[in-house]
Amino acid sequence: MTVTHTTRTVVQEFLAARLASDAARLTELFADEVDWLLAENPNVPWIRPRATGAECAAQGAELAAYVEDAQASLDTLLVDGADAVLFGHVSGTVRATGRRYEGPFALRLTVEGGRITRHHLYENSLSIAEACTPA
Repeated sequence: MTVTHTTRTVVQEFLAARLASDAARLTELFADEVDWLLAENPNVPWIRPRATGAECAAQGAELAAYVEDAQASLDTLLVDGADAVLFGHVSGTVRATGRRYEGPFALRLTVEGGRITRHHLYENSLSIAEACTPA
C-alpha cells in the first residue's frame, strides 16, 4: 500500500467516524500527540488548543453541545503522500444565542504511521465568533 493510499484510507475513516460521532474511533485515528491548529477565540468554547488524540477526538462532541444543526459539506479532497487537504463549507446555529454561522473551510491533515499527526483547520472564524456573541 502506498503512502498516498494509506493517507486517503485514514482520512476516509476519519470522515466516517466524525460523521458517526464515534469519539473512540477518532481517538484511535489521531496520534497520541497532534499538531492541532485552529485560530483561538475566547468567545467560542469549542475552539481551543488541543494536543492529544483524545482532546482532538472530543472536539466533535463539544461542538454538538454548543451548536445545533451543525453541518459540513465536502467539495474537494486532495491527497499527496502523507498530506491531505479538504475543502468544503460549514454552518450551524449557536444554541446560546440562536445566531447562525456559515462559511468555507480548508482542513490540512497529515497521516504518519496510519494515524493523524496534523490537523490544521482554516474557517470563517469571524462568522463563528459573531454567532457566539449575543445580539
